[in-house]
Amino acid sequence: MRLLLGGYTPDMDGRAAGIGVLDAGDPDGATVDGQLSLRPAVVAASSPSWVARHPSLDVVYAALEFRGEVQAYRRTGPDSWVPLGAAVAAGESVCHVAVAPDGGSLVASCWSDGRVVRMRVDAAGVPSAPVIAAAAVDPYGPEGDGGADRAFGGGGSAGDIDLAAAARALRDAAGSEFAHLVPDHDREPVAGSTAAGAAPGEDAADLRPSRAHQARYLPGGLIVTTDMGLDLVRFWRDTPRGLRPVQEVALPLGSGPRHTLWHPSGHLYVLTELSREVFVLGADREGVWRMLSAIGLEGTLAGDTAAEIAMTPDGETVYAGVRGSDTIGVARVRGGGDRLQQLALVDAGAAWPRHHLVVRDTLLVAGQHSDEVVSMARDPRTGIPGRVRHRVEAPSPTCLVALP
Repeated sequence: MRLLLGGYTPDMDGRAAGIGVLDAGDPDGATVDGQLSLRPAVVAASSPSWVARHPSLDVVYAALEFRGEVQAYRRTGPDSWVPLGAAVAAGESVCHVAVAPDGGSLVASCWSDGRVVRMRVDAAGVPSAPVIAAAAVDPYGPEGDGGADRAFGGGGSAGDIDLAAAARALRDAAGSEFAHLVPDHDREPVAGSTAAGAAPGEDAADLRPSRAHQARYLPGGLIVTTDMGLDLVRFWRDTPRGLRPVQEVALPLGSGPRHTLWHPSGHLYVLTELSREVFVLGADREGVWRMLSAIGLEGTLAGDTAAEIAMTPDGETVYAGVRGSDTIGVARVRGGGDRLQQLALVDAGAAWPRHHLVVRDTLLVAGQHSDEVVSMARDPRTGIPGRVRHRVEAPSPTCLVALP
């Protein structure tokens, strides 16, 4: 198996030179649990922290985080890639790129300014025509309604409702099993959230900048994005004029939704960076999305931050990476996909597991701070990863992308 490896370059205090190529296992073998080897950077690029493939062309797109641009690269040989077209401005600290299943568009997410940007992609794979989507509004601030979900064209304002009292009443009614799903209007923000630490008399909402972090194309033409700073999961539809907002779901205050995972059952799993939880969202018959359940990653430490979420090809096991304690949470999918049950919390085998990928029988983990990629075989019965089998030095890795 051959993979592309994104990373941070010296302009963002990293050691990578651009996009590298990682070989995992024997090229002629049926598994990827053999030796790992890294080739020198095949593309010199400025902090390509996220790399995404075109669905049908030999083209990839890199989020050049330091420069705030998206650059396309075309494959010209087994290990050679060249820039395709000019870099397209996206926004400050662009950190993620998602490509449409038909290859006709992509969405870039920007950390520092909160921008969500739709770009058209032509038949050759060249992106252009960036359109900035509507800015996120803090659901817990004076302009937000404070509700758990809001469909555009409906919903309403909190008005004179005592949200703290309402939250306490809802939590009592929900019981211990579902109390965590009630928005935390009556609680202090999670330690480490951007809302914590407001000075006396200062509105905490003023300290909560928008932090767009990921986009995902869903079946049926929906697009979902996360805003880690404002605790929002937003749903969109693509139009000739850009992204049209459809609905948003507010997760608990200070939870920090980071990355999502689409399950074949039709549910959306959302990993929160700050509270280290996985929320399960589902749509009703009218297409309105709501929170259905959630699990906290038990055994993680205060100050840990969650990073990536991935699952096995059969959709039965989910893996959530946690930085700080440097662990991987393992969860089993239950019911019809609407519930998760944590099975284990295992050593990630590398420092600061920024990204991980399930490839066949193996879990590959990119350790950003230990400058390495490691591989662990998964137990065929439980899905729980074992000890590290192989590791390879890889400078400041941030993203793994399997090539066909």
